[in-house]
Amino acid sequence: MKIRVCVAGATGLVGRSLVHAIYSSEDLELVGAVSRTYKEQNLGVVLNNPQIDLTISGSVEEALRIRTHVLIDYTHPSVVKSNVLCAINNEVHVVIGTSGLVEDDYAEIDGAARNKKVGVLAGGNFAITAVLMQQFALEAAKHIPQWEIIGYADASKVDSPSGTVSELAYRLSQIREPVYHHPVEDTFGQKESRGATVSGCQVHSIRLPGYSFSAEIIFGMPNEKLIIRHEAGNSAEIYVPGTLLAAQKVGSFVGLVRGLDSILE
Repeated sequence: MKIRVCVAGATGLVGRSLVHAIYSSEDLELVGAVSRTYKEQNLGVVLNNPQIDLTISGSVEEALRIRTHVLIDYTHPSVVKSNVLCAINNEVHVVIGTSGLVEDDYAEIDGAARNKKVGVLAGGNFAITAVLMQQFALEAAKHIPQWEIIGYADASKVDSPSGTVSELAYRLSQIREPVYHHPVEDTFGQKESRGATVSGCQVHSIRLPGYSFSAEIIFGMPNEKLIIRHEAGNSAEIYVPGTLLAAQKVGSFVGLVRGLDSILE
């Protein structure tokens, strides 16, 4: 039996690529699409794919009136939490591709998911190379106690830090807290210039025209440093394979799981 999938943000950058991939999948079936901009329009017409005959819903609540197994959310930080909780309340598993959630949000989502006995996977970044960057960073943190993280994005990105950077900081905090010779709170001058403290890590976010999504973590030791950097480019295709894998696996556990690496074999 195919897994019945609804994509929230179906007409967005990543959503468009996902829709085509799900439609062509042997394991997944596209049964719902959400876009406030194109609500009540035909998805195939909007995406210039005449083979797709599906009416776009204006909300997740409306879309989930059709029997659905998994909601994939690539929407906006302002609505992702409400979308996820709506799906959970309808006993639908969720794959979160949208950034902007904080630790309290994840805790609330985990509790709701466990109560309804559904799975939620928050990837942070579904690109395989981003997952590898995280894994290499986690290994380095076992041996080098000092690091800082820099995230880059185009000026149009409204949330900061990015989901990739937030997830990286969280996962590093599970290894250890970084050591700073001079505490940030004791900075002379504007301590904000040292960046934000996210899960114990100092994080800096650059939002300027001309930048694509990328992140780097810099490890420092006396007279040497290690820089691990991921660059995403401008194509949404890199997020598709990981997201499809997440949709296939999210029904195999209960509660919130963070990181695509948690389901990679």
